[in-house]
Amino acid sequence: MSEFWLISAPGDKENLQALERMNTVTSKSNLSYNTKFAIPDFKVGTLDSLVGLSDELGKLDTFAESLIRRMAQSVVDVMEDSKGKVHENLLANGVDLTSFVTHFEWDMAKYPAKQPLVSVVDTLAKQLAQIEMDLKSRTAAYSALKMNLENLEKKSTGNLFTRTLSDIVSKEDFVLDSEYLITLLVIVPKPSYAQWQKTYESLSDMVVPRSTKLIAEDNEGGLFTVTLFRKVIDDFKTKAKENKFTVREFYYDEKEIKREREEMTRLLSDKKQQYQTSCVALKKGSTTYRDHKVKVTPLGNPDRPTAGQTDRERESEGEGEGPLLRWLKVNFSEAFIAWIHIKALRVFVESVLRYGLPVNFQAVLLQPHKKSATKRLREVLNSVFHHLDEVAAASILDASVEIPGLQLSNQDYFPYVYFHIDLSLLD
Repeated sequence: MSEFWLISAPGDKENLQALERMNTVTSKSNLSYNTKFAIPDFKVGTLDSLVGLSDELGKLDTFAESLIRRMAQSVVDVMEDSKGKVHENLLANGVDLTSFVTHFEWDMAKYPAKQPLVSVVDTLAKQLAQIEMDLKSRTAAYSALKMNLENLEKKSTGNLFTRTLSDIVSKEDFVLDSEYLITLLVIVPKPSYAQWQKTYESLSDMVVPRSTKLIAEDNEGGLFTVTLFRKVIDDFKTKAKENKFTVREFYYDEKEIKREREEMTRLLSDKKQQYQTSCVALKKGSTTYRDHKVKVTPLGNPDRPTAGQTDRERESEGEGEGPLLRWLKVNFSEAFIAWIHIKALRVFVESVLRYGLPVNFQAVLLQPHKKSATKRLREVLNSVFHHLDEVAAASILDASVEIPGLQLSNQDYFPYVYFHIDLSLLD
C-alpha cells in the first residue's frame, strides 16, 4: 500500500514497552511494517509559539499536499504520450517516494535544526510558495501553447468550408501576378460534380475555358479552381451561389501561407520540447529510477542506506528532457521532501504540546500491509496506547479481541499523536 501512519508516544519506559508490544502484535498479525522515524531535537520556544505553529503547520501541510498533487498531474499532462513512465519521474532525492518516506532523514543543510522553529517553518513556507508561483507561470505558458496548437489543428481538420487551405493548395493552382485574371476556389457538392463541369464556364462572362481542376475533397464535396477576369468576380459569385456552388474566400499569399505553416511547425516543436526525452535519458530512468531498490530498515535498527542522487545531479543528467518536464521532476522532488519535513515538524510540535516537557517521545512510521487491515490496526494501536488518555478511553473501549490484554476502540479515537501520509493520491 502507498499509505503511511506517522505516530508518536512518550519515550518513557512504559511507552517504549508499549511500542515494542505494538511492533510485535502488528508483525505477528501481518498488519503493518514499522520503522523508526527520526526527528531532530528542535528549539522548543514558548508554549504560545508552539500553539501558533501547530495551526500554521496544519495549513502548510494541506498546501504542500495540494501542491505536489498538482505537480504530479502536470507531469501526467506533459507526458501525455508516455503516461506509463510517469512514476519513473515522480521521485524524491533520486529514489521512489515510498523509499524516501521509510528512510526519512532530516536535511540539516536546508533546514538547520538549531534555528528557531518559526524560522524553519518560514523557510519551508517560502520554498513551497516559490515553487507554486513558478508552477503557475510554467503551466500557464504550456497551456497557452497547447491551446494555440489545438486551434491551429482544428483549422486543419475541419471541412472545406472552414479548414485552413495552406496545406492543400500550391502556387501552381493559381494564376498570380496578373492585372486582369484571378483564380477562385469553389466548393462543389459531390452529387453536383458533373453539373459543375458542364456549367462553370457559362456561369458568367469571361471565365477561362477548361480552367477548373479538383484539388481536394472531403466527405461532402470537392474544392475546384476556376480562373476568370477580375471584373466579373461579383457576377460569378452570385451565379455560383444560385447553383449551390460556394466560392471560398481565399487569395493565395505565399508569405502568409509560409508563415502559417511555420507557426504550426513551431508550436508542434515547442510542445514536444516541453517533454522530449532522449534514449539516453530514458535508459537512465529505467535503470536508475524504476528499478532502484532500497533495503527497508526495521524498527529498532537505526542504520539507514544512503539516499539516491541529489536533485542537482538528477537535473544535470536530464539534459535530454524538455525544460518543463525537467523542472517538474526537480521541483516535485523538492516539494515532496519539504512536505515530509512538515510532517516531521507537526509530529514534534504536537508531541511536545500533548506530552509536555522535557522533550521525550518516540516517532514511528507504520505502513499498513493492506486496506482491509487498517481497521484492525487502528484497534490495536488504540488499545496499546489507551493509557495515554484513560478518561477518553474509559468511555470508548467496549470490546475485547483475541490478543490477551488488548481492547478494541473507536476508529476516531487517537490517544497518541497521529498523522496520515497517502501516496496513492499521486497515482
